[in-house]
Amino acid sequence: MGHGSGAKKILPYPNITLFAAIQYKPPKGNPEQARNEISTLITEACKNGAQLIVLPEMATTGYVWPDKESILPFAEPSNGPTFQALSLLAKEYSAWIICGYVEKEEENLYNAALVINEKGQKVCSYRKILLYEADYTWATPGHTRYLIHTPFGRMTPSICMDLNDYLFVQFLWKEKPDVIAFCTNWLDEGGTVLEYWLQRLRLWKGWFLAANSWGPDADIVFCGQSTILTPQKKPVDTAQRTGNHIVYAPI
Repeated sequence: MGHGSGAKKILPYPNITLFAAIQYKPPKGNPEQARNEISTLITEACKNGAQLIVLPEMATTGYVWPDKESILPFAEPSNGPTFQALSLLAKEYSAWIICGYVEKEEENLYNAALVINEKGQKVCSYRKILLYEADYTWATPGHTRYLIHTPFGRMTPSICMDLNDYLFVQFLWKEKPDVIAFCTNWLDEGGTVLEYWLQRLRLWKGWFLAANSWGPDADIVFCGQSTILTPQKKPVDTAQRTGNHIVYAPI
C-alpha cells in the first residue's frame, strides 16, 4: 500500500533505485503552502531512493475554478516559483520531477505539467491537450506531445483526460514510450479506477506512473488510488482512496 508522509516506512526495496508517484491534495488557492508540502513529499521520496517522481495535475492550486479571473492570481510562468523550488530538489537529489501546475504565458492559461531533469533543468512544460469540462472555464488547450529521452527510457508526460483521447492512444501505439508520467485529478465514479486505466492502456507496454489527488474539490471528488504499473500491467504499489501517499516501484 501507499506510504503516508511522516510515518515510519519499511520499504520493500532497500538500496534500489525507485520510481515514485505522489498522491497529494493541495490547499485550494495557496500555491506557497502547496509548494512547501510537495517539496517535503519529494524530499521524502528522494531520500528513499526515488529518481523519477510524478505529482498530480494542478498540484499547486486545486482543480475546480469558475472562471479565468479566479485562478489567474495563482498561475505562473514555466520558470516561476514552482519550477524554482522543484529545480533545486531535482538537482540536489539527481531526480527527475514531473509536476502539474497552472502555466501563464501572455494572455493564455494552461493546465500544464513541468518536466525537470536530474540537473534541475526544465525539459518542457507539457500543456494538456484534451480538456475536461472543468478546464474549459479558464484553460487554453495545448497541442504538442513530447517524447523525452531519460535514463529510464523514453518518457511522455500526460494529464488526466489524455487517457480518454484516441489520438493519445495512437501516439502510444506509434511511438511506444517506455514510461508515461501521468499527472491526474481523476474523479471518483465508484469502483476501482485501475480497471479503466488498464483498459485504456491494453495495447501499450511500459511503465505507468499515475499520481492522483483525493477528496472533494467544489462539487466533485477525486478517487485517490495513485499507482505504478509495470510493463506487464501489474500494480507494484497502490495508494488508498484518501490521504497523501507516496507509492514506489523498483526500476
